[in-house]
Amino acid sequence: MKIFVLGSLNMDLVIEAPFMPENGRTITGGGFMTNPGGKGANQAAAAGKLGGNAYMIGCVGDAFGDELKTTLDAYGVHTDYVKKVTGVSSGIAVIVVVDGDNRIILDKGANERVDAALIDAALATAEAGDYLVAQLEVPQASVAYAFQKAKEKGMITVLNPAPAAALSAGILPYCDYFVPNQSETAFYTSIHPTDETSAVAAVRKLREKGVRYVVITMGKEGSFFADGEVTCRVEAYPAEPVDTTAAGDTYVGAFVTCLSEGKSVEEAMFFAGKAAAVTVTRRGAQKAIPTRAEVDAF
Repeated sequence: MKIFVLGSLNMDLVIEAPFMPENGRTITGGGFMTNPGGKGANQAAAAGKLGGNAYMIGCVGDAFGDELKTTLDAYGVHTDYVKKVTGVSSGIAVIVVVDGDNRIILDKGANERVDAALIDAALATAEAGDYLVAQLEVPQASVAYAFQKAKEKGMITVLNPAPAAALSAGILPYCDYFVPNQSETAFYTSIHPTDETSAVAAVRKLREKGVRYVVITMGKEGSFFADGEVTCRVEAYPAEPVDTTAAGDTYVGAFVTCLSEGKSVEEAMFFAGKAAAVTVTRRGAQKAIPTRAEVDAF
C-alpha cells in the first residue's frame, strides 16, 4: 500500500533556552541547529524510515528547498510530488526548547502554494486501499479537495488536525481516522481527555461531527481509540523527554505505516507509541525519528 502525505515542509531553526524571555529581554541559549521539519514532511519521514511506502505531496521555495527534498529522499520517501516554487521561502519554523518542551513560530511560506493541480498529479497514481494523510499546515481548501478525491478512489484518509483550527465543512465527512492530541481534542470538543472516561466523551462529540474512527494521543497517558462500538487504550512507553518536537508526527507516521501493512489498530497504536517514545529522547525533528530497527530494539 502507498502512503501519500499531503502537508508542510519546513526548515526548523532550533535553539535551547533555560526559560522563555520576557518582552524586551535577551537571554543566552545554546545548542542551535537547523533541522528539516514540517508536520507533513515529518510524518512522511517517519513512514519512510519505518518501512512504509511513503509519497510526499507539498511545496518548497527558494530558501532550503533543495535540502528539504533531498533529506526526504534519503529517508526513502518518494518526492516526485514535491514542487519547487519561486519568489517565496520554504516554510520556516523557529523553535525554542525549554526543559524538553518546545515553543514554535511558523512562517508557512511555500506551503501556502499547495493546490489542486499538484494533488491531482499525485493521486492519479493512487489506488483503492492506499492511504492519504494530512495536517493543517497547508490550505484547508487543498486538504478538503484531496480528501474528497481520495474517497472517490477508495483511499483511506487520516487527518492529524494540527495546528488546531476551525475546520471547513468539506473535510470531516471524508475523514476516516481523526488523530488529535489532548489539546487539539479540547479545541474541537471542549473536553481535555486524561483518562478513558473523558476520552470516550470526547470521541462521542467528534463522531457527531462525522468522523469514523478517532485515535487520541494523550502523552504520558498513552493513546485511545474508538469507532462507536470498539474502544482500545494503549499505555505509553516511559521515556525521559529531551525534545518533543516530532513525537506526534512520529506517532502518526508509524500508526499509518502499521495499518498499511495490514496490522490491527491496537498493534498500530502499540508500535506508534513505541516509536514516539524513542523520538522524544533525541533532539530535532526528522533526525530524531527512529528507524524500524531502532524501534524494535527499544
